Amino acid sequence: MRNPRNDAPSVETDSPAKGHEPERTCILTRRKGAKDEFIRLAVGQDGIVAPDVRARAPGRGAWIGVSRGELDAANAKGKLKAALQRAFKTNAVTVPDDLGARTEAALRQYALDRLGMEARASNLINGAEKVETAARSGKVHLLLHAGDAGEDGRRSLDQAWRVGGGGQWEMTQGMIFPESRTILSMALGRENVVHVALTDPAAASRVAHALARWLAFTGPNRGPEGGEPALRIGSAEEV
Repeated sequence: MRNPRNDAPSVETDSPAKGHEPERTCILTRRKGAKDEFIRLAVGQDGIVAPDVRARAPGRGAWIGVSRGELDAANAKGKLKAALQRAFKTNAVTVPDDLGARTEAALRQYALDRLGMEARASNLINGAEKVETAARSGKVHLLLHAGDAGEDGRRSLDQAWRVGGGGQWEMTQGMIFPESRTILSMALGRENVVHVALTDPAAASRVAHALARWLAFTGPNRGPEGGEPALRIGSAEEV
């Protein structure tokens, strides 16, 4: 991780023109990018910093675009606190030691909530037979496998998805979800969910974006055997 520069990082003072995607700057690396590439940190009235992964908390925020390992290292060395003090132009900032863990937990919960919302909106299906039929007919835009799904089942459905075109991003295999079928089932409010297919393109974009942010923060090699396909999906507007 690069050392932050000594100039004061910008916070949310920009007002992008209509039709232009908001740009943010990571307070640690000074890298610039689209708002959806970063994670917002908010400071409460008590001065305590907390993750605001939905970017909805009131007040001013600062943005980070690093992995959990990089965030934890910067926090342990005091670099994160110094960057936040510059960003907010105050020394009255308290950074919890477990901010990295809190941020990861918030990103995880956001992804699970997103899946639950899409399930309630009937934008996804589960069950190997249903998923395979939809995949072969080109109706699947994002394919997910539980972290403990069997290899044979994953390969069979991946093949069916390739036959159907791999969705809007023409992917060659489904993504291994970084949690077990138990957690996936709880998120969807259904029983024994092992494979999930997003059948609505907008819903697929929303779920893919939530998962991409979570995995980018936690780092590579998630799920059994690691190496799940990288999701580089554009921003997805919430509903």
